[in-house]
Amino acid sequence: MSLLEKMPKIVEQGRKAAEQILEGLEGRNKVTLQTRELVFPAKDKNIKDIFDTLKNTSISKRPNRLIYGDNLLAMAALLAGDEFGGSLRGKADLIYIDPPFDSKADYRTKITLSDGDIEQKPTVIEQYAYGDTWKDGTASYLEMIVPRLILMRELLSETGSIYVHLDWHVCHYVKIVMDQIFGKENFRNEVIWHYRRWTAGSSKYQNMHDSIFFYTKGNSYTFNPVSIEPTASQRAVIDKGYNVNVVNGPNGTKIKQLLVYNRPVVDGLIAKGKLDVGRYGRVVYIDATETIAPDVWTDIQFVHSQAKERTDYATQKPEALLERIIEVSSPEGGLVLDFFGGSGTTASVAEKLGRQWITTDLGKPACMVMRKRLIDIDATPFLYQAIGDYQVEAVRSTLGKRFGMGELARIVVELYGALPLPPDNNPNKDRGYIGKTLVICDAPNKITGLPTLKKAAALRDQLMGGWDKVIVLGWNFATDIGQAIQQLGDSRLEVLVIPPDLMDRLRKKGSFEKLRDSIRFSSLQYLTVKQPKVSNKGVIEIQLENYVLLSPEAINLDEPNRLKLQKIMNKDPLSLIEYWAVDPNYDGEVFRSVWQDYRGNTDKDRDALHVVRKAVVQSEPVKGKRRICVRAVDVFGFESEAEFEVQL
Repeated sequence: MSLLEKMPKIVEQGRKAAEQILEGLEGRNKVTLQTRELVFPAKDKNIKDIFDTLKNTSISKRPNRLIYGDNLLAMAALLAGDEFGGSLRGKADLIYIDPPFDSKADYRTKITLSDGDIEQKPTVIEQYAYGDTWKDGTASYLEMIVPRLILMRELLSETGSIYVHLDWHVCHYVKIVMDQIFGKENFRNEVIWHYRRWTAGSSKYQNMHDSIFFYTKGNSYTFNPVSIEPTASQRAVIDKGYNVNVVNGPNGTKIKQLLVYNRPVVDGLIAKGKLDVGRYGRVVYIDATETIAPDVWTDIQFVHSQAKERTDYATQKPEALLERIIEVSSPEGGLVLDFFGGSGTTASVAEKLGRQWITTDLGKPACMVMRKRLIDIDATPFLYQAIGDYQVEAVRSTLGKRFGMGELARIVVELYGALPLPPDNNPNKDRGYIGKTLVICDAPNKITGLPTLKKAAALRDQLMGGWDKVIVLGWNFATDIGQAIQQLGDSRLEVLVIPPDLMDRLRKKGSFEKLRDSIRFSSLQYLTVKQPKVSNKGVIEIQLENYVLLSPEAINLDEPNRLKLQKIMNKDPLSLIEYWAVDPNYDGEVFRSVWQDYRGNTDKDRDALHVVRKAVVQSEPVKGKRRICVRAVDVFGFESEAEFEVQL
């Protein structure tokens, strides 16, 4: 069957998938967002009177958001709404997306460390997402994009616009799909972004343009015309003062018309007898001070290697491109969304232009680049969020909503190689054993933390007469899990991570039996920090001590890169920290980072390959107990946390 024959079914299935999501918005199982961090950009300064700043900064209206995770789930969560402004259905003024459109793209991330570069392949979740996108070529791509475009239309306001940025690989097929979803009558332009770049010889014409499809929700939409600099040929005509062309007149006659671009120049020519206006059937006066942008953009260049805005993100788009789109198609203070955030150009430009923004990406490297870029421009406070209960959503989408979590736990225990305990001692099917070792699987909708570990240790000592050791298998972990393990200091307790791509692999393989020999349960990473020093004047000194990446096997590296990583881990472990932040008054719920540093920030020192190891935060004095939280993200996107109570 040809792709054109498949397309009606692809659109129909996409609509059904989107309808299921829309129907579930009000249910108790609706997708939620988990706030990981409220970022107060402060990369190059110490915040004074930070608590007053927090009190005077409201995030209850509609905060800017950077969301990590599958954009389909992110859209579902935004449509469902939360405590930050409710549902965004019909609220977006502009959506711009730049989805991946090259099936041969290499999504490896090059990480530059003190002892050389490491190339990381896509994370397991990214791999399966990209693999699903292209498993059957363009048909798979359309299956991915259709339900997302339908949900984007739901998010658009009645005066909203959407721009979809593509190239020759899929743009023609997506145009047909968008005509179906947004209505052919709402297609406004195919913008051609033409750029020049160095290319070698070729047996065909060089590919030097992208297509950007511009659609609106309806007939009434925001459009602020933008003027551009005249080209050299246009400037020559303006300097000359006039031009002549021929147009069709009544009854098929031809009319020669005079186009006047510079009236003073033309008046001077007439006065000198050098121009006879009477020779022309029509005179048209044109305001040459503004040249409205055409649908072919040749005045915006690629992000070159030395550009100040360059982030070294492979698919980065220039700020000038987004400036034009955002200024033309959104009002001041309007809401701009981008569901393939990439390097963060949309969010960065929206911030600079005074728009509200929400951006998402499935890749942790992309989210790290975006967070640093926004801090770099001293953005207004924004939320960093993740999909709540991602694994639960993955289970539901793979096994169905009625599939029992106990049955899933049983399968995970067996995949680890354990035999199930007898039913009387295994009511939730989440316990097994290997020899004298007890194995316990936590649920995908639970956060594995200190209480879980204490309970596991108690079961090890009491259940069925006791065991030599207990292993806890977890999906989601408290960010201070490393600290909890250290606090317990129990050599007979081990914590392992269930592969985050387990459900994606199941979707690919079709059965758990096929996964038995390929599943790897990995250890956790953790951060150690020296006990903070707090003065009675509110000065807090915090120093990083060590970072332990316990299981490099969990990272998608080939053998040469794995050996490089092992060497760096032994020699300079703190060089693996990409970003760290401090909340000097942690409430145990929302981490408010009021001090940040990251690799590449040379405002605090001149070392672009290391974070600074010491933070000095000036805050208001607090008598009694103060709770301080330190959070770090390594170069692979793993998060760790250390928490302290300080008494004054």
